Amino acid sequence: MHSVIARQAGGPEVLELAERARPVPGPGQLLIKVAAAGVNFIDTYKRGGIYKVQRPFTPGSEASGTVEEVGEGVTGFSPGDRVATAEGIDCYAEFALVDEDKALPVPHGLDDFTAAALPLQGMTAHYLINSSFRVEPGHNVLVHAGAGGVGLLMIQLLKAKGARVFTTVSTAGKEQLAREAGADHVLRYDGFAAKVRELTDGTGADVVYDGVGKDTFDGSLAALRIRGMLVLFGAASGPVPPVDPQRLNAGGSLYLTRPTLGHYLLNAQERRWRADEIFGAAADGTLKVRIGARYPLAEAAQAHADLEQRRTTGKVILVP
Repeated sequence: MHSVIARQAGGPEVLELAERARPVPGPGQLLIKVAAAGVNFIDTYKRGGIYKVQRPFTPGSEASGTVEEVGEGVTGFSPGDRVATAEGIDCYAEFALVDEDKALPVPHGLDDFTAAALPLQGMTAHYLINSSFRVEPGHNVLVHAGAGGVGLLMIQLLKAKGARVFTTVSTAGKEQLAREAGADHVLRYDGFAAKVRELTDGTGADVVYDGVGKDTFDGSLAALRIRGMLVLFGAASGPVPPVDPQRLNAGGSLYLTRPTLGHYLLNAQERRWRADEIFGAAADGTLKVRIGARYPLAEAAQAHADLEQRRTTGKVILVP
């Protein structure tokens, strides 16, 4: 089968299409025929060496597809079932493995591409606004990169909760997408902290969701109200340098957390809660999922380059 492989750490150019044996499901595993694989910043961190992985390395933990085979002991799925996952194994490939307890049934009415676009970013948006900081009606919320995959989902989910949503974008085209998603205030990155304070009569945001990292971190802290929370969940512009905790005191007894999705999918009940709400909203049309770019599997390097250069909007997927 065809699979994308990185034999060494480096830029997008280290990704190559190669032939390797089709995997065999072990006990409790499913083999899925991949319909589409999601492209995420965590894949670029692993490819580039920010996160250590064993090489040669096949990126991808997110995919949708059809169950091809089941391993010993699997009882909840059968060949032919449609599934998706945010926790698959080597998903930039024609076939991939997923543990049964990490496979998510795809509801009727949801196409394969949308199913591939939702698990990681959708469940990320869900845990951020329900668990890392529980957003309530009337909260002032700043979401960076509002035209990105997570950003567009979060804006819609936040508005459904009754929040007042601020977001940042870099271009007029991205601004339009953020407004269509329901953002109340769409800002450029330059001076965003001062603008948030101005629009909240000097108070600041209750919470800032920051997936950009190095370029926005200082401004995110400055945009918060007293006892506000900065939820730093990504590093699209690079990792944040070490932080002196005294900065949180000086900023107004602020809170800072650096969560990751895996810690918010601790058991089957939690995983199913998040997936059912996100997939259900997409299936009934209340949550719009934008797939901004589709690439053939052989063009994974270009997909990574475009994602890292912020040339994409919404979700990026690979199609075997």
